[in-house]
Formats: sequence, structure tokens, C-alpha cells
Amino acid sequence: MNQWDTRFQNETFVYGTEPNIFLAEMQKKLQLSGEALAIAEGEGRNAVFLAEQGMNVTAWDYAKSGLNKTEKLAKQRGVTVRTELVDLNEAKSEKERWDEIVCVFGHFPKKLRTKTLQGVKEAVKQGGYFITEVYSTYQIPYKSGGPQDVELLYSPEEFLQTFSDWRIVHFFIGEVTRHEGELHNGLSHVIQFVGQKRQE
Repeated sequence: MNQWDTRFQNETFVYGTEPNIFLAEMQKKLQLSGEALAIAEGEGRNAVFLAEQGMNVTAWDYAKSGLNKTEKLAKQRGVTVRTELVDLNEAKSEKERWDEIVCVFGHFPKKLRTKTLQGVKEAVKQGGYFITEVYSTYQIPYKSGGPQDVELLYSPEEFLQTFSDWRIVHFFIGEVTRHEGELHNGLSHVIQFVGQKRQE
């Protein structure tokens, strides 16, 4: 059992059941529809929210306990989310498969981050979107959530370079306040990115 499986074992939703505020704001602004993928989705709060907005949603995580809670929350909310047990180290990207991919506080080692972002770039359809909010390399002193290892945190260049040929809809690095369950609480230092894949 991995650390995330252990973390999600109890009944409490450790990051809460409401969606990430930034994701909710962007979803309202963009009014997206179609097929959505939520990666490193944890207990399902964002995937369920997307399903409530009428999207066909698939949630990836490598903690079975998290996916079980995703299914439970979806049932409580009267929506359907497809769950898949996926280790991102082994994930294969389907080319131009998704209208939207979201990643909220999904933190991985540098090599896996690079692989994952490249996979996102390939897997979004032309005209589709990638929406993410993650902790920046400045987050550690804030003590409000996220890994206490700078190697697992993001720099702005990772997004700006990887998606340099996309239309940048929104980009931000700086302070926000987050209250998401027990583990994301208080003033935080984040990177927000919304990109749209250009249509050829």
C-alpha cells in the first residue's frame, strides 16, 4: 500500500469535498464541455465537480482508496465519474483524446513531471484546455500544504516552456489563500496555468 492509499483510508475527505476554487472559477469562465480527465485526482472532489458541470469525466489516481472515495462522492452527488487506477510513471497518452485535462496539486519528481506535462500536451484535443493549480518552489516556508521537498514543487518555466506553442489563457504565480480540507490551509504560494491547444 502506498502513502496515498494510507492517507485516503479513513472516512474523512482530507482535502474536503468542494472543488479547488481556481478550477471552479475557470470552469465557470470557459464553460467547457465534452471529455475531461483529472490526473492525480485523490479523493475526487474536482472530478465530481466537473461531472456536475455536465462533462464526461475520468479520474486517474494510483491510490485505490482515493478512487473508492471518488466513486462514493459521485454517487452522493448524483453524477458518474469513471475511475482508473493509474501510475503516471507507466501512463500512456492517447493523442488528442480529451477536451480538458485538470491537475490540482499533483506533485511528482522532476522526471515524472516532465513526462506528465508532455503527456498532457499530446492528449488534449485541438482547441482543448489544460487547467492546473500547483504549489510553487516558494511554498515550503508557508507551511500551509504540499510537499516539504523543493524537488516536488513547480517552477513557472515548466509550464511556459512546455506549452510555449499554446495560447495562454491565464498564468499566475504568487500568493493565494486556500482552505481545502485538513491539509491545504492558509496562505500559499502557487502557480496557476490555463492553456488552450492551438487548432491547426
